Amino acid sequence: MHKIGSIPFKVHENKVAVLFVTSQSRGRWILPKGTLHDGESHEDACYRETYNEAGAKGFMMKNYPITKPITKLTTNGIISNSVTFYPLIVENQDNKWPDKKKRQRHWALLKDVSKVASREDYLLVLEDFKRLKPWKLI
Repeated sequence: MHKIGSIPFKVHENKVAVLFVTSQSRGRWILPKGTLHDGESHEDACYRETYNEAGAKGFMMKNYPITKPITKLTTNGIISNSVTFYPLIVENQDNKWPDKKKRQRHWALLKDVSKVASREDYLLVLEDFKRLKPWKLI
């Protein structure tokens, strides 16, 4: 099952920050992601997941997809899903959002993401994001 996610980010005074959310089960810092619904575009899924999980709205950079396997611990063991993440320039953050009671959110400077995201699979996504430098196009 393919999933879609985002790398929500903003740039302030030439510093790039990434928005993380906590996972529902273990409270680890992750990037927003979810299942691609039947008939749904990658763009719509990216916007939906970013808003539902982080309360953030913005502009998805569809020409910069990053697809990586992301693992998850379930009652049936560890499963791996292919997830396509898109950089998303955050333009607005709501104080109320669908998953507010289930998740926390946290901004981290790009240079400090390894202190926040401890999982190797997410760090690999963020390494690709650093190499792509989509913020240079803003």
